Amino acid sequence: MSSWSALERRGDRAQHPGVIDWSSCSDVERDPARVSGAWVFRGSRVPVSALFRNLEDGAQVTDFVEWFPGVALSQVKAVLEHAAQSAKAP
Repeated sequence: MSSWSALERRGDRAQHPGVIDWSSCSDVERDPARVSGAWVFRGSRVPVSALFRNLEDGAQVTDFVEWFPGVALSQVKAVLEHAAQSAKAP
């Protein structure tokens, strides 16, 4: 089962990445002066929320990495794993 499939079944927290505490995920960063302070993939201006929107719309992880060259596959995997672990938390 993919991390994303596990997230889809966990409800509201998985479907709304804004409620996940991203501060402990080293593959993302947030700067109030960039992208309106949204969580973005480290070293890019690509919001983490863009990953979830694209996946919800049917994109594959490989599509996302191709469409957003500033984001590495390892970063996407780390973000999905962090989200899955967060969704498991009480």
